[in-house]
Amino acid sequence: MAELAYGFAPGICGNAVSQARTVVRPTRATPVGAGLTLQRTFRFPIPRFGVVSSDSRSLATMASKTESYKFNHTMLRVKDPKVSTKFYEFIGMKLIKKIEQPESKFDLYFFGYDSPKARSHGNVWSDREGLVELTHNYGTENDPNYKSNNGNEEPHRGFGHLCISVDHIQAACQRLEDAGYTFQKKLTDGRMRNIAFVRDPDGYWVEIIGQKPVEETVDVKTTDVETYVMNHTMIRVKSSSSSLLFYQEILGMSLLRTIENPDAKFNLYFLGYPNSAKDAQREGLLELTWNYGTESDEAFSYHNGNAEPQGFGHICVSVDDLDAACARFDEVGATWKKRLTEGRMKNVAFLLDPDGYWIEVIQNEKLKERAKW
Repeated sequence: MAELAYGFAPGICGNAVSQARTVVRPTRATPVGAGLTLQRTFRFPIPRFGVVSSDSRSLATMASKTESYKFNHTMLRVKDPKVSTKFYEFIGMKLIKKIEQPESKFDLYFFGYDSPKARSHGNVWSDREGLVELTHNYGTENDPNYKSNNGNEEPHRGFGHLCISVDHIQAACQRLEDAGYTFQKKLTDGRMRNIAFVRDPDGYWVEIIGQKPVEETVDVKTTDVETYVMNHTMIRVKSSSSSLLFYQEILGMSLLRTIENPDAKFNLYFLGYPNSAKDAQREGLLELTWNYGTESDEAFSYHNGNAEPQGFGHICVSVDDLDAACARFDEVGATWKKRLTEGRMKNVAFLLDPDGYWIEVIQNEKLKERAKW
């Protein structure tokens, strides 16, 4: 059987126990359509996280089923919620949930697609994928020196972008341009003429991709924001092998798609939870971008968004049973930023991935009521 060498980040894994299992491993690109590659399934020994084999999992661990997990939201800090609200509503999102914390001097705004055509239409906020959480710390809107770190400028790169898919990409981009929003990359810029990047009011990049081939929509002049989808969130990772192992083995995601770019020396990996939608119609994907060679540089690290200068905060997974899920994370050797029992907030926990990005874990309130948010 083939062996795959994984580079483990200190503190992420417990004692590694090799155990044969079937996993999806990215291979060299075999085109099957626009931007898609085939994947092969290999059977080979890989290290298990923690010291407990799959044959001796505790009842608490087995009680949490990762196939019911959801990639719920991505958190970004913003300067002025009124200005940010205008932008996210302009691209078709609606305010799904607002949590006010006047004692701590911050508010949370959860935006997502909720038209009758949206996949999560009408769902409770914790039973959704593809939400964007905007965090506003009181007073930043009046601070002329406040600026969010968008994650794309050296030496503070890490978080890359949000991505929405749209019905008619040319018309959608023209609508944004007519409204005065700034583009990081227009459709006509560069070699990739099928994607664009617009900047939100804080400078965060929002990728725009089409739900149809660009050739089919070139002459279409209208766009319907009710068809838009919050497709994915991109973060850069130092070691593709360590991160792929973490997001599959610890968080229970599946590797759905791989795009290899050997000429440009980077690969893209798209992961997610079970979902019947395909490709650009999917909500709640996570894109990992790996630049070749970073894994070999001991001094190299990405900015996690929570050290200064701050910007991106975390991604969040909602789970079937919060207590059982946290017990499972303990058994598989996950590293904690905040345990469920720590601090004042007893209804959230935070894990750390191999690059130090924070992953919030919350209860899916549709599956089990826990907290009155």
